[in-house]
Amino acid sequence: MIEVRRLAVVVAYDGSDFFGYQGQPDVRTIQGVIEDALERIFKQRIYTQAAGRTDAGVHAEGQLVVFNCPNDNMTLLDVKNALNANLPDDVYVREVYEVPENFHPRYDVKKRIYHYFIHTSKEKNVFLRKYVWWFPYDLDVDRMREAARYLEGEHDFSSFKTGEDERDPVRTIYRIRILKLKKDLVLVRVEGRSFLRRMVRNIVAVLVKVGLGDWPPQKVKEVLEARDRSAAAGTAPAHGLYFYKALF
Repeated sequence: MIEVRRLAVVVAYDGSDFFGYQGQPDVRTIQGVIEDALERIFKQRIYTQAAGRTDAGVHAEGQLVVFNCPNDNMTLLDVKNALNANLPDDVYVREVYEVPENFHPRYDVKKRIYHYFIHTSKEKNVFLRKYVWWFPYDLDVDRMREAARYLEGEHDFSSFKTGEDERDPVRTIYRIRILKLKKDLVLVRVEGRSFLRRMVRNIVAVLVKVGLGDWPPQKVKEVLEARDRSAAAGTAPAHGLYFYKALF
């Protein structure tokens, strides 16, 4: 029996000029440009699978993309170099390694980590406009941390999903950390097994509502228990979100 050589690549990308990760006809997607690069290298269309289907405008530092490699002679470094030579400037392969032939990034990843950046300066930084949420108001990080604790653990996150997502709304969040990186830059780090559609951005929007003082921290528990999207806040913008890492 012939063994399949299955490779995983860790990909960073600037999502600004993409219509999200998942391949779609007639628009630019991350999956599309990766599969185009693989086709140029291996002279055949190769299907890829990813750990997260990021939305339009969302970035990644460590997206995990897996595919079956038809060439046994190329080293891992060869594959990395060939991909980076064929990918556009806003996508970069950081690492390549082998995984078991039955490995599936959607089901076998044990933890996904997302980072969300909020810029609270009173003045807009035009050079950051595609990479952080400019929110020129003071946020009480301690209140946000208190609110975040209600979201940790296993819960029904129906209040935090957007649109037609028919998957089981019960999800597990391992940890939410809220860090003040500079006096005007806040990082929300969310670690979980898997997430519903726009769940992380909806969580950030609720935490910001608490950080502003509009809601008390315990309001988050009420929103969670309502299991109703209309009970929550809006959705944080896509461009502040990064798929940071996938662990398995």
